[in-house]
Amino acid sequence: VQLQASGGGLVQAGGSLRLSCAASERTFSNYAMGWFRQAPGKEREFVVAINWSGGMRNYAGSVKGRFTISGDNAKNTVYLQMNSLKPEDTAVYYCAAGQGSWPVIRYDYWGQGTQVTVSS
Repeated sequence: VQLQASGGGLVQAGGSLRLSCAASERTFSNYAMGWFRQAPGKEREFVVAINWSGGMRNYAGSVKGRFTISGDNAKNTVYLQMNSLKPEDTAVYYCAAGQGSWPVIRYDYWGQGTQVTVSS
């Protein structure tokens, strides 16, 4: 599975961005999909994941209520809608695909990352 993340950019605090993650093959039925981020000087952290089979979503507390994960099965694409962005959301965002026993997922496939910068 190859993943291509896009949609990052520069936005002011309070603004919105939508990230996309296009998969090279149909993933929705076989994989859970997740978004992670890594800020400068920090470790990569979990943002959100979705289990398509049960429609279950798992959000990090720091983004709950502001970020929404969704997908388009026909396009093999996962989206991350980010609203009410804060400067602390600044990071490189990565999408990933994996399998496991929800919500414990082993992510074996990673996209290349897309930069999100939120100015204050």
